[in-house]
Amino acid sequence: MPTVRLLANPNSSLPGLTPHSMWRFHSRMTAWVYILASKPRGTLYVGVTNDLLRRIHEHREGMVPGFTKSYGVCRLVYHERHETMPLAIAREKRIKRWRRAWKIELIESQNPKWRDLWNEIAR
Repeated sequence: MPTVRLLANPNSSLPGLTPHSMWRFHSRMTAWVYILASKPRGTLYVGVTNDLLRRIHEHREGMVPGFTKSYGVCRLVYHERHETMPLAIAREKRIKRWRRAWKIELIESQNPKWRDLWNEIAR
């Protein structure tokens, strides 16, 4: 299993992030399910994290070895918040078992143009 570099201080700023965005998205009581794409309707990756900003930053900067780095999957196209990590993990596992068409339908229900949502969450 690959080692993930964690920030020593969870309140440390990441390039381009404001204190307001860090406050909005960083919470130990919150968990996130997210979907990344290589391009609109491209290769998809479903993941889960307790810190959406940090994790997407890691994907975008190529800090996460493996599938997303190898295939250039770094566009945040969907995310949903959950109150606890067990709920988020259960949802991630369900979505991972879905057919590709269902995942595309989920993404397009919230993001029909497949915009990269990074700029919206990093404000």
